[in-house]
Amino acid sequence: MSALKSVIKIEGPNRAYYLIKKMIKFLLRHGMNVPLFKNTAYINTISNNFDDDFPGNIKIEEHLQSLIRWNAMALVIRANKIDSSLGGHLSSFASLAHILEIGFNHFWRAPTHSHGGDLIYIQGHSAPGVYARAFLEGRLTEEQMINFRQEVDGYGLSSYPHPKLMPKFWQFPTVSMGLGPLTAIHQARFLKYLHARKITNTINRKIWILCGDGEMDEPESISEISMAAREKLDNLIMIVNCNLQRLDGPVRGNSKIIQELEAHFYGVGWNVIKVIWSSSWDKLLKCDQNGILKKIMMDTLDGEYQNYRSKNSDFIRKNFFGKHPKLLKMIEEMSDEDIWNLTFGGHDLRKIYSAFKMAQKNKDKPTVLLIKSIKGYGLGRFGEARNTAHNIKKIDHQGIKSIRDFLKLPIPDSELSLVPFYKPSKNSPEIQYLKNCRKKLGGYLPKRRQKSDEKLLIPPLEAFKKILEPTLNERKISTTYAYVRILNTILRDKNIGNRVVPILVDESRTFGMEGLFRQIGIFSQVGQLYDPVDKDQVIYYREEKNGQILQEGINEAGGMGSWIAAATSYSTSNCIMIPFFTFYSMFGLQRIGDLAWLAGDIRARGFLIGGTSGRTTINGEGLQHEDGHSHVLASTIPNCIPYDPTFAHEVAIIIHHGLHCMISNQEDVFYYITVMNENYSHPGLKKGQEKGIIKGLYLLKNHNNEKSKLKVQLIGSGAILREILASKILLQEWDIDSAVWSATSFTLLARDGQETERWNMLHPTKKQKVAYITKSLEKSIGPIIVATDYMRLFAEQVRAFIPKGRIYKVLGTDGFGCSDTRKKLRDFFEVSRYYIVIAALNSLAKENLIKFSIVSEAIKKYNINTKKQSPFSI
Repeated sequence: MSALKSVIKIEGPNRAYYLIKKMIKFLLRHGMNVPLFKNTAYINTISNNFDDDFPGNIKIEEHLQSLIRWNAMALVIRANKIDSSLGGHLSSFASLAHILEIGFNHFWRAPTHSHGGDLIYIQGHSAPGVYARAFLEGRLTEEQMINFRQEVDGYGLSSYPHPKLMPKFWQFPTVSMGLGPLTAIHQARFLKYLHARKITNTINRKIWILCGDGEMDEPESISEISMAAREKLDNLIMIVNCNLQRLDGPVRGNSKIIQELEAHFYGVGWNVIKVIWSSSWDKLLKCDQNGILKKIMMDTLDGEYQNYRSKNSDFIRKNFFGKHPKLLKMIEEMSDEDIWNLTFGGHDLRKIYSAFKMAQKNKDKPTVLLIKSIKGYGLGRFGEARNTAHNIKKIDHQGIKSIRDFLKLPIPDSELSLVPFYKPSKNSPEIQYLKNCRKKLGGYLPKRRQKSDEKLLIPPLEAFKKILEPTLNERKISTTYAYVRILNTILRDKNIGNRVVPILVDESRTFGMEGLFRQIGIFSQVGQLYDPVDKDQVIYYREEKNGQILQEGINEAGGMGSWIAAATSYSTSNCIMIPFFTFYSMFGLQRIGDLAWLAGDIRARGFLIGGTSGRTTINGEGLQHEDGHSHVLASTIPNCIPYDPTFAHEVAIIIHHGLHCMISNQEDVFYYITVMNENYSHPGLKKGQEKGIIKGLYLLKNHNNEKSKLKVQLIGSGAILREILASKILLQEWDIDSAVWSATSFTLLARDGQETERWNMLHPTKKQKVAYITKSLEKSIGPIIVATDYMRLFAEQVRAFIPKGRIYKVLGTDGFGCSDTRKKLRDFFEVSRYYIVIAALNSLAKENLIKFSIVSEAIKKYNINTKKQSPFSI
């Protein structure tokens, strides 16, 4: 122990730690079981002797913080004076303010010609503080500040970081909570990917993610931390603001959240830096020769720490220091003010700066800073360390006065009722200091690039000629196969091939995409350190340092995280990338729905490909594997462009159109396209069908006999369109002539109808517009029968826009899935060719064009069980 103390004193703790590791390895090599410590002591990681010298002016920075704190509070209070339902959060930023200021003033670099800029994921509930800072910088006006959470008129500020609502300001949505850490981790790896593939230099860029300790209970918050360590993401720094509280109460009242998180992160290989105590504790800790204070610090629960801060100095003296007589002796000369000023490291600029500096220097692994702070710091009796702190949005006059006094601002009592914003002149030392700090770091943050400077040339439609043609000799292929051929065509394109980012989640072989392994390789920062078991095969599993595929394993959320990083690279790195995330349809939007919504918010551009789609196409897998609702989920995201194509030529037209919109025009949309694993022949593209494919509906097969008196219109999409085509033949046996329409997107048809309906309502005196689906069907004759492999709600979206007086009958796959053959499943869900015929006959009978007895005859002929339970009630 004496030798160890000497090493610590003379050569420092890092050398001591190195020697201890060497001894442990020695023991392990000799077969001894050595239980390793998962936690360090409940003190700061960086000792007082190694605190970095603070480079700034602490007095000015403290005063700047006071201004920002006040304006953040005024922002929320004033909004709720207008309407108390607007809400807002004061206490999250109050606990985070010192941390944010260190970042903004000394570390976070904006994009410049020589540096791509750091990427900052700001804790969602701290948005008022970021607005308050931007107000002092002159980037936001007082009118905008007054209109916090009042955006309809176009000059307000969004509640949280939302690029969709503030496209020039916010870079990253970090709500719902938990999504910030997940997307930031994948963003960090994507920067490594861009650099390894020599698309752009990202070597000196950092990803900083700020989140709360309560937020770390979200599965998404920690689901990818092992990947970050495994991939050695030393460009990633996560800051967990440990204010010990969540909305309802303490995060860990009966234990210690910092110690718990340290074990999590250290255990998977992160560098962990704890900032627990402020400088005001340094003298006491130095005097703690026998370790009593450190033991009390460790043994005290988070619920107790929260309680101490919500009371007063006397309570702290009796209940914390009173746990041991020697501690009481240690503080006997300290005043009540001294005791109260024993705060946490999250409110000490020097301690935070030292931690940031150490984190920035770290190599070969990601770093997490666990910084202890006080929820609602400075809000006094209205919120400091109280369970009610999170939702505080109103403070009475006396409370506002006490906050003003705490912040030492020269606002007269007579103006306090107005809760005025406070902004010194632009030539004041504080404003000049703030601007100079940002000038040194390249400019203001947050700030978002809306379009890339790049101009990429997409391949012409002729490049997909083979996919657009009919399949020869009745050759049968799936739309999944067609998609893979299209993807290969794009990958070979000299202009954009290297910008394609195939993202896979352990389903490559399901979709027939394993050929890409050898062709373009799987990205790995270390390459391939082993001989793959299938090395002797033509198609083998190949990992490369510059591989193009991102293989996420069994991890849809991780795949979506990578897709979002690639889909926003035009903004974050000024590099247009073309991500294709291919996933098992049922395990796509259902699992990553919140991330898909975030993709809309962040203005992502790319392709989501839902493989093995439909409720009857993945026939053997059963309930959990059969997707009949992903298109309903996709329809809820306004800038998601969803398609359910049936044929190869439709897939090619849609993907080419997507490239045109997202790459050539740089439109902020993304495409969701479902493809199937069922093999069949494809008719090929006929001239004039392109427009209808893109708009969502086109005539695939016309009537056979224009003179026929009995006509119906048959509409289908995806897998069941082929049942529609089969029903057309069956209907001829009943002397009924039909036309077949391919509905590539009921959702786009519905959106067009809604836009048309709205325009007509708001322009009643002008010539009324006609929705595309209405115009397409208005000259047709007969009932309209629709069948899809999705819930009926999918096709019901367009009912309001069907020509007046027409029967519109929808067949869909409502209910849970089950296992059986495709044929039986289609009969079970009542979407097979026979049920389509019955629906058509029944609709004609309702129009008195045939007798209902014919419907009964058909039911008997097709052996339909009228007594079986309906599939959607099981």
